[in-house]
Amino acid sequence: METHHFLLILSLVPSFLAVPGSAFGSSGPIAAAFGGGGVRDGFFCAIDASGRQEVICWGQNYSSPSSSPSSASARSMIPSMAALSGGDGFLCGVLSNTSQAFCFSSLVSPSGTDLVPVAYRTNAYSQIAAGKSHVCAVRGAYYSDHDSGIVDCWEISRTSNNSLVAKDGYPFHDQSVSNLVFNKVVSGDGFSCGGIREGGTICWGPNASKLGFNATSENFEILAAGKTSLCGILNSSREVQCWDEDESFADFPVGVRFVSLTAGARHFCGIREDNHEVECWGRSSNFSSVPKGSGFKAIASSDFTSCGIREDDLVLDCWLVDGSSTLDYDPPLELCSPGLCRAGPCNEGEFAFNASILNEPDLTSLCVRKDLVVCSPCASDCSEGFFLSSPCNENSDRVCTPCSLCQNSSCSAVCKLLHSSIEKHWHHMQRLMVLIAGSCASALLLITIGCCIVPRMISSPKEDRAGNQFKSCIGKPELDAEVPAQISPSPSVTPCPGAAQVFRLSELKDATNGFKEFNELGRGSYGFVYKAVLADGRQVAVKRANAATIIHTNTREFEMELEILCSIRHCNIVNLLGYSTEMGERLLVYEYMPHGTLHDHLHGGLSPLNWSLRFKIAMQAAKGLEYLHEEVNPPIVHRDVKSSNILLDSDWVARVADFGLVTSNEEKNLDTKTDIYRFGVVLLEILTGRKSYDRDYDPPEIVEWAVPVIREGKSAAIIDRYVAVPRNVEPLLKLADMAELSLREDPNQRPTMSELANWLEHIVRDEFLL
Repeated sequence: METHHFLLILSLVPSFLAVPGSAFGSSGPIAAAFGGGGVRDGFFCAIDASGRQEVICWGQNYSSPSSSPSSASARSMIPSMAALSGGDGFLCGVLSNTSQAFCFSSLVSPSGTDLVPVAYRTNAYSQIAAGKSHVCAVRGAYYSDHDSGIVDCWEISRTSNNSLVAKDGYPFHDQSVSNLVFNKVVSGDGFSCGGIREGGTICWGPNASKLGFNATSENFEILAAGKTSLCGILNSSREVQCWDEDESFADFPVGVRFVSLTAGARHFCGIREDNHEVECWGRSSNFSSVPKGSGFKAIASSDFTSCGIREDDLVLDCWLVDGSSTLDYDPPLELCSPGLCRAGPCNEGEFAFNASILNEPDLTSLCVRKDLVVCSPCASDCSEGFFLSSPCNENSDRVCTPCSLCQNSSCSAVCKLLHSSIEKHWHHMQRLMVLIAGSCASALLLITIGCCIVPRMISSPKEDRAGNQFKSCIGKPELDAEVPAQISPSPSVTPCPGAAQVFRLSELKDATNGFKEFNELGRGSYGFVYKAVLADGRQVAVKRANAATIIHTNTREFEMELEILCSIRHCNIVNLLGYSTEMGERLLVYEYMPHGTLHDHLHGGLSPLNWSLRFKIAMQAAKGLEYLHEEVNPPIVHRDVKSSNILLDSDWVARVADFGLVTSNEEKNLDTKTDIYRFGVVLLEILTGRKSYDRDYDPPEIVEWAVPVIREGKSAAIIDRYVAVPRNVEPLLKLADMAELSLREDPNQRPTMSELANWLEHIVRDEFLL
């Protein structure tokens, strides 16, 4: 398993409320064991994607002879499985090599088969379903294309000392079903239900009558059971139907097609057919933590928690399904099987999962038997902000591409609809703002003109000489600027651009279409930034100071800052290309960064960044800040280091923007340490994918949430799971350590920017082949 399993020690300590486990399900590649014996939330297990079908387990009530559920010794205690199903404090599975049943509790031991009665231990089973205190299994080898058979059921009950023991099938031995041949089975609290090979569905057991379900000729593709509830996906329409003794689940989705179901203590969740997103319903009052915009291959639920296998990278992800608890643990960073191994070929609407996409040279199959396949349901649509670039075929699922990469008519209709909706809302807000501000706009304009132009009309000869001397060191005087400046392309690597140029106001006005709103790239306290196209076709960014900035900064201060900006040239800085101060304006012309900001990619819905690019961006931003701190004289302290001030050029090279504050040598050390602290926050955003402040989380501050976890040695728990995990996660753990050092309360304990840049450069060179 060394090829892609990550041997990380995760201390899993959740703080769920004590509610008895009471919901279960059918077999799948991931399953949950409920609390059991009056304890709190149980544990999860999943089948890995190594091709050996090994079992990974994690959770509050999971323990093993090893310190880590990912370790080899822990794995050796659980044999490889073809399918898993969770009960009350235990899990059952079908062994991958023999198809025999195997059941175990949270304390893994070689005696796991003691939870299977002797009479059933040598039988082969194609499916297994664990309920609250019983198990039912369909006879037949899972690797056979004839996966139908009679059902065996047995009890798993608790003794006075809370240990688990297996008993024969009474009271689940029902003469009416003993001779039927089943192709699927599911178990709940005191009942089981199954699909009959000849057609129809029935339920049996002492609590079956509480469901309000009557034997039907309907066939269900998937069944999932709760304490006194049952939901199923109809074969004919793939829509959901539910039954419950008190109609608590009567609000199930109508008209939505599903491909998978799971049941928890007070809820059901399903994977939608269209985009493979998760949708939940039931007694829980809060499903706000259910992932949106992410597709899943398989899901399982326990008391308060659901976990799933993401479709993009097969990484495990967990979330709350009840707002009354806090999710305090994450599963290990493992790649898991997207489905169950079975005899092929796949059915219509499915595709055979190709193991080669996992980039493991020695991995040719996800199954221990090479003649087996994992068939996954196709998705037909994409999440909001993405367009369908390739449909599902027999060997791969549909491919969704971010709308930011849409470049032809085939995707413009979908993406334009999204864009126009956002744009319409934005224009509506703009009209409201104009109405509110209209009464004072004229007055503000007059004040601005008076404050900006009058001082220039009455300036003294001394001031004129100072201005001309300043202009001569950064470019030709404005009075000589009759010809539009020619700006060289802004390369993403050294050498960096030359001296800044002086622009006419008229040419920058033309380049921005009169500073129109649709050319706006962003806005801040300084003013507005516009995308501009110069007369020679080159793209630049024009930063225009607002009235407040002009009023509160005198001309000399602006000229001093401009002189410094013009002297700065570095390939990891957004370099100043030119300026204009005609008519009292303060316009700065910068290199245009076509790929936007780091913030937009981490949090704003633009195309995601892989780990290699994230590390390179961190290194390049560090080098840009190192240049400002160490090589510029006098040193420049940014004082506003954040992910939205790290921009990406046409070659995806990181450039630091929005600096310009000079510090004296006496203040240098303390102030640069402030930059380092804020850069540490950026490193946490890169590592976790979470915003620096997000009120949807508790605590909302990323530093308060992440730093204690890092200091406890659990850095793996905060790594962004929405990016494919690299084979070697050691660089990510080093990045967490760098962030923690940068965020030390004592500034003297923080590293210098040179040290950070050097460390990051070593990681990029050694791990990502710079």
